[in-house]
Amino acid sequence: MGRNGGKQDTNEDRNVSETKGKLEDDVDALYRLPLAEFTAARNALAARLKKAGRRDEKAEADRVKALVKPSISAWAVNQLYWKHREAFDRLIATGERFRHAQTSRLARKVGDMREALDARREALSHLSDLATALLRNAGHNPTPETIHRIMTTLEALSAYATLPDALRPGRLTHDVDPPGFDSLASLIPGAGMRELRKEPARVPSSEKSGRAATSTRRKAEPAADVRQLAETRQATLAAAKVSLQEAKSLLIEAGARAQSLEAAQKKAYAGAKEAEKQRREAEERFEKAKAASEDAARRARSVAVELEEAAKAVHDAKRTVEKASKELELLFRESPKR
Repeated sequence: MGRNGGKQDTNEDRNVSETKGKLEDDVDALYRLPLAEFTAARNALAARLKKAGRRDEKAEADRVKALVKPSISAWAVNQLYWKHREAFDRLIATGERFRHAQTSRLARKVGDMREALDARREALSHLSDLATALLRNAGHNPTPETIHRIMTTLEALSAYATLPDALRPGRLTHDVDPPGFDSLASLIPGAGMRELRKEPARVPSSEKSGRAATSTRRKAEPAADVRQLAETRQATLAAAKVSLQEAKSLLIEAGARAQSLEAAQKKAYAGAKEAEKQRREAEERFEKAKAASEDAARRARSVAVELEEAAKAVHDAKRTVEKASKELELLFRESPKR
């Protein structure tokens, strides 16, 4: 009896686990959808869970119902994660390289951080192009402001990726701000100043002489910690300045690219408008030509009927003439000769 009960519990646990896994897949599927379809699909999923009637699925239905529709920029970042995972993961890897460079030996730290920042700039630039194309293909306008918010969120994800409470990519609902300088410093292991010891209690004069050499050595430790912290903060500050400059350059490039796309879009709209005008004019000409053709066909049919009637009349007249000629000839033959 106990063994059967244990198997039943195991089966129930497995079913619960499979149900939760299926729900997570369903939620992921919501964030893959076009933005306009999110709300209807979310409500349909919540209704299906609620209809099941089980207590746990009712709770899951409430959870699904509470899911927030993403902003346009957060939706674009989600799509980059789902549809361009290789490029997305490359950006996350550059953030990890940057943090690793911050904890390396100081002799190579600035150079390594510079290389990591260059790699991150290239990854962000590539993702900016992908996001622009993705928005345009989905019928959204990739304005400079939207692209800027997307790049800001991507930078934040690359900075927070290795933290325990990092945001889950692919399900963002809002923009994320990257960490500031203080937050960057807090991400560096050992960057914080060690807590200095409290002032030691007074000791008898007989013990002071015995501890003099030890006290001298210990006084040097806080100074070394301060120097190490200062060097680390200077390197981090330099890297942060470089990152800021790169981000500004990337923003300028993205703005110029977006303006170029807007100009191309306006030109395309003008071309489409002109093509639509020409199409309407061609349709009008076609309708006129069609009406003229139909009228000419009607006239041709009428003329054909008249021609047929005329031909018949000619034929009838010809027969009448022939008949009259024969009758006249007969009369001439029958008349007495003088």
